[in-house]
Amino acid sequence: MARRAVSGVSGGPAVRPAVKAARRPEVRLPALEPWTGGELEPDGDYDGVEFRDLDLAGQDGAGARFMDCALTGCAVDETALGRARVLDSVLTGLRGVGTRLAEATLRDVELVEARLGGTQLHGSVLERVVVRGGKLDFLNFREARLRDVVFESCVLVEPDFSGARLERVEFVDCALRGADFGNATLKDVDLRGAVPLEVARGLDRLSGAVISTGQLLDLAPALAAELGIRVE
Repeated sequence: MARRAVSGVSGGPAVRPAVKAARRPEVRLPALEPWTGGELEPDGDYDGVEFRDLDLAGQDGAGARFMDCALTGCAVDETALGRARVLDSVLTGLRGVGTRLAEATLRDVELVEARLGGTQLHGSVLERVVVRGGKLDFLNFREARLRDVVFESCVLVEPDFSGARLERVEFVDCALRGADFGNATLKDVDLRGAVPLEVARGLDRLSGAVISTGQLLDLAPALAAELGIRVE
């Protein structure tokens, strides 16, 4: 009868399971109709529409649904999109400060080359989302739920993940500066592609994440301070 190898017995150290990869969206947009309907409306329903090079700043689309849509080159300063649902859509070249997406749902979405600052995403739900390229400053992900999300080739400055739940989230070839993970819950979060990896708060919440040896050495002083270890 064959004996099963146990950690430290007969088979050497046990091999820990690899971090689970995020599932990426597969967005295939249909033929789109250009939007000619004026300003966004609260609880509006937008299906198969392309918003191109529009100034949406200050408009109110709270609770709206965007299905199979493309938003390209639009300004979204202070645009109100709280509780909006963005599904199977591609958002390219968005720019703006203070965009309000609190409690919004983004599912099967690609966000490409955005330049956003102070975007409010607290309480939001992101599932199968890729954020590719661009620069995102002071994103507010407090109490948000991120599942199958990839941050790729982008710069994240002081993102706030306080109290958020992150599952199967990857940081690929991107900069993560001054991140706040206070009270966050992480599961299968791959931080190895974040260079630099700067954690301003919440080092004690990184259980459930994987980092590289080099990142561990970079974080060593902060980890020592977190644990109350004096290094002389």
